[in-house]
Amino acid sequence: MSLSRNKKTGLFFGSFNPIHQGHLILAKYILNEYDLEEIWFVVSPQNPLKNKKSLLNEYHRLQMVRLAIEDEPKFKASDIEFKLEKPSYTINTLIHLDEKYKRPFVLIMGEDSAESITKWKNYEAILDNYEVYVYPRQGAVKSKIIQHPHLKFIHAPQLELSATYIRQAIKAGKDVRFLLHYKVYDFVKEMHFYEK
Repeated sequence: MSLSRNKKTGLFFGSFNPIHQGHLILAKYILNEYDLEEIWFVVSPQNPLKNKKSLLNEYHRLQMVRLAIEDEPKFKASDIEFKLEKPSYTINTLIHLDEKYKRPFVLIMGEDSAESITKWKNYEAILDNYEVYVYPRQGAVKSKIIQHPHLKFIHAPQLELSATYIRQAIKAGKDVRFLLHYKVYDFVKEMHFYEK
């Protein structure tokens, strides 16, 4: 797909462990309502601020993202961080993407992530050089988020749905059929993910 120079590509970083309907609804809403031409789901192999123990293999998580978005031409699954040094630092990924693609990128993150952005490596460089669209998250405290002209608070649906809940529900033998894209649900069942 060819992109016009002035149009932006949204970068939705995440573990996607697993990707669920909340991620997809949010991304589609942002694509519909804001000035992005497409959204890339950047699968993080290892987030330095998260516990790796409960993390499914990155290639399985990437496959789930691909299954979930394969019918949406403006969504793309990205494994860019698989090829970079671990742990995954967003600034390194952004520099790499800039060199490779020469287009404007916008970060998409929840208020909970924005609260901790000052803990990120070279966060000042991220905020100075990139727009960040911050969507509302339950329990986040907006006043704790630093002020910066590139941090843009956007309106988006708040869904109380988390990958943690889905993993726990699967382990408990509960039915998560409508919380996941049907192709992801089938894949998770077939592979027996999160059951133990």
